[in-house]
Amino acid sequence: MKTNYDIVIVGAGPAGIFTALEIAKIKPELSVLIIDRGRNIEKRVCPARKTGKCINCNPCGITFGWSGAGAFSDGKLSLSPEVGGRILDYYSQKESQDLINYCDDVYLNFGANKIVYGLNNEKIDEIKYEASKHNIRLVECPVRHLGTELAYEVLKKMYLYLIEETNTEFQELTEAVNIIAEDNEIKGIDIKNKSGEFRIQTKNLVVAPGRGGAEWITKEAKRLSIKTTNNEVDIGVRVEVPNSIMDHLTKDLYEAKLVYYSDTFDNKVRTFCMNPGGVVSEEHYDQGMAVVNGHSYGEKELRTNNTNFAMLVSTTFTEPFNQPIDYGQYIAKLGNMLTGGGIMVQRLGDLLMGRRTNESRLKKSTTIPTMKSAVPGDLSFVLPQRYLTSIVEALKAFDKIAPGLYSKNTLLYGIEVKFYSSKIETNEKFETEIKNLYTIGDGAGITRGLMQASVTGVIVARNIVKSS
Repeated sequence: MKTNYDIVIVGAGPAGIFTALEIAKIKPELSVLIIDRGRNIEKRVCPARKTGKCINCNPCGITFGWSGAGAFSDGKLSLSPEVGGRILDYYSQKESQDLINYCDDVYLNFGANKIVYGLNNEKIDEIKYEASKHNIRLVECPVRHLGTELAYEVLKKMYLYLIEETNTEFQELTEAVNIIAEDNEIKGIDIKNKSGEFRIQTKNLVVAPGRGGAEWITKEAKRLSIKTTNNEVDIGVRVEVPNSIMDHLTKDLYEAKLVYYSDTFDNKVRTFCMNPGGVVSEEHYDQGMAVVNGHSYGEKELRTNNTNFAMLVSTTFTEPFNQPIDYGQYIAKLGNMLTGGGIMVQRLGDLLMGRRTNESRLKKSTTIPTMKSAVPGDLSFVLPQRYLTSIVEALKAFDKIAPGLYSKNTLLYGIEVKFYSSKIETNEKFETEIKNLYTIGDGAGITRGLMQASVTGVIVARNIVKSS
């Protein structure tokens, strides 16, 4: 492989991909290298999707690889700047919306579904009005849903275009080791793969490692003395119920983004990553740590009888605490310890009665779990009281607008953790205090979704070209 590129991108998720796409569009002569710990999209497989059992692939086929975790697993494009990141901290409402519309057009040009949910304003107003009666806020956001199968096709087309028609190279199964900077300016990056360790020289380094690389970039920022601030820690469960309970919300919204402040602790509880007719899934991070997630398909014949969604409790820790990722990992690993390494599932009714769900009780559930490998257990041995109480109180409140949600047969899977690194301090072009070092996407603590991650890539690419 070459050892000198105009631009090196760490991470092949939407942030990294859209950086490369925009570079190729406006200055195609620039050479670009993208590296990722995972495989290219044609080689990414998850045996659990066929067998129902995770075999701990290394690297995890869900978490790492071309298209990232979210785009590969489900592909929801939130079309409002209010959702999915901090873009409004850097740009006006109009500027942010224009950038989202621009990226949305790119997705459409590569074959994205033209259907957008969340545009039926009359129905949305009805849901919003009803939610307000129960101290629940509905966050309005149009959503373009690709689905697991179409997301694969769209991101594959992007891959083939970049590799076959532009000055872009992709190195799979390649890990970033150290960022190289001298005199407060980027000089390169040390990487390693099965062929050995290499130093790649570059004038521009774009770090977009996704949630799987959040821990690495946090440590690198500390080593390089780049200022960071703690992000929220999102910890909770994935809820699974029959479609009949959620259909009246998801039919028009697709994803009902609900926010509630718990009665006892006043913690923010939010729904996230809603999957009508979806499947609960498992993904792995370093040290074999398993966390729960979910995805859904676009084709009706592939949909299940259940809807799943994350219910997350958000906490912003203050000094002296500065290890939000370590804390989330600790909670997830505790759950893994009790299951022998996998995902735990518990009926809400058993949780409320203070007893463990076992195989016998799970079989009585009228909600049939879509994740067959989940181990019945007791979440009260894993989640701290503050989190568990807040989740239960939010479920009880949400039941007012989704009757049947607060049911003994509602399934709770744990643990769901969203790993966002400490937010790295940058300017509005996402350039750090080290010249030509950019940090973008979810792993940099700036975004929390596919669309805003894509937007950050476009912004960085334009700034690199302007500065070249």
